[in-house]
Amino acid sequence: MRFRKTALSLFVGLAVGATATAQAAEIEHALLISVDGLHALDVKRYVESHPNSALAELAKHGTTYTNARTPSNSDSFPGLLALVTGGSPISHGMFYDVSYDRTLFDPTNTSCSGRAGNTIVFDESIDKYSSANVSLNVIDPARLPRALDRQGNCEPVYPHNAMKTNTIFEVVKAAGGRTAWADKHPAYDIVNGPSGKGVDDLYTPEITNVNGFDATVSVVCTVENDQKKVAAIINEIHGLKHDGSRERENGIPTIFGMNFQAVSVGQKLAHDNSDGSCTQSTLTGKAGGYIDGAGTPTEVLAYGLQKTDEALGSMINALKQQGIYESTLFIISAKHGQSPINPVKVNKPGHFADLVAALPDANSPAAQVIASAAACSTGPCGFVQDDDIALIWLQDQSQTMMVADYLNTNAKALFIDEVMAGDELKLKFNNPATDSRTPDIIVQPQYGTIYTGSGKKNAEHGGFSFGDTNVGLIVSNPRFAQGVIKTPVVTSEVAPTILQALGIDPHALHSVQIEHTEVLPGQSR
Repeated sequence: MRFRKTALSLFVGLAVGATATAQAAEIEHALLISVDGLHALDVKRYVESHPNSALAELAKHGTTYTNARTPSNSDSFPGLLALVTGGSPISHGMFYDVSYDRTLFDPTNTSCSGRAGNTIVFDESIDKYSSANVSLNVIDPARLPRALDRQGNCEPVYPHNAMKTNTIFEVVKAAGGRTAWADKHPAYDIVNGPSGKGVDDLYTPEITNVNGFDATVSVVCTVENDQKKVAAIINEIHGLKHDGSRERENGIPTIFGMNFQAVSVGQKLAHDNSDGSCTQSTLTGKAGGYIDGAGTPTEVLAYGLQKTDEALGSMINALKQQGIYESTLFIISAKHGQSPINPVKVNKPGHFADLVAALPDANSPAAQVIASAAACSTGPCGFVQDDDIALIWLQDQSQTMMVADYLNTNAKALFIDEVMAGDELKLKFNNPATDSRTPDIIVQPQYGTIYTGSGKKNAEHGGFSFGDTNVGLIVSNPRFAQGVIKTPVVTSEVAPTILQALGIDPHALHSVQIEHTEVLPGQSR
């Protein structure tokens, strides 16, 4: 089935005045790219210093949103789901790739017996592995949490089963379009949406093998992993499957895309290739991240930016060769940012629960509640998840405000900026008393604080800080006028914008209906 064309009019409010320019383009395809970790500042600096780059070309023929933020906490799952559902954990229900659900059971509890409540683990640890600890790039159902289905059967919960709203891939497929996506773990099955069938061509080469090789030890090996997905995109642009094969139903996807990891890894690494396992690294021992608070990249991060831009250029060239550049909406954004940018602000005091345990009154009832949740490995006993945020699910929710008051009292010693609980938490998220996924308490630490003692990383994402949530965003097409919009926007507005461009009602996305998500400003049919 040939996907129908639609005229998209772009009204770009120029940064220097109130003039608006209208351009019309026939949009048949949408290419969505997440450059994980990419800040708006990174985009501005790179475009200015590399005027002939791919990013510069996309910005020259598109709208750059300089004040875009993720709609909630900035972990990879909610960050990507914002882009492909038009929502936040309020509607799609995912807070982290490792989180908690009060209705699920442990993977070994095959009868779903006893009291419900268990962690949800959707990371590299749910892969099937070879005897050499190499991922087979498929999910092992024995490692998944379990739940009772409508018939009362105790079944594994795949990532897509955990979704509470549909994805843009499901909507486009229902409209007769073809869909494809590439990402870093098999757990990104989540983009299939509740149907489990949203993506026709899903490609998820594992980047981090448990007890095996971890490509993120070096930005060089991370680039090589990214390149696998880039090759998949090029194949898809040419109407093939990600692996270059051809099937009867193949065709250029209506919506497709991938994530890049190189920038995120370049930002996080304290030192490239610290364990020497990336034998091809030419940057071994060199520091990652930024040199200063102005966003000057180190050599390690600069390498990640350069290689990512070169890959974007190869996509642009392939679109031109295929004759579909002018009919493709090209979106660059990010699942998340990274913080801190300024290296002098890095503070790694240790894991959150360990800091609580070191307080003088660590034997108090509130401290013991946190210790109990942090020590829980399985079952309905709560959970503490931390990096540059701390999410806390309690076994006994009636103790929430006691624990929150305790944390506020010890905020200075725990490097806390804000404790969200009770009414304050319910202003932003669903009520934990009625929503099985919402944490009871969310702790946002002081900017630059990462709740870890690891010496391997100097930045992290997951929280609500500006560095975490402020991301690059360019919506581009060769027929569009160049523009800059500084009005605050959220990345969840990308999904309805794509659907509108393709001539599909954005309200086909359930998250758009629930959260009243708008199309990005400056764009309308």
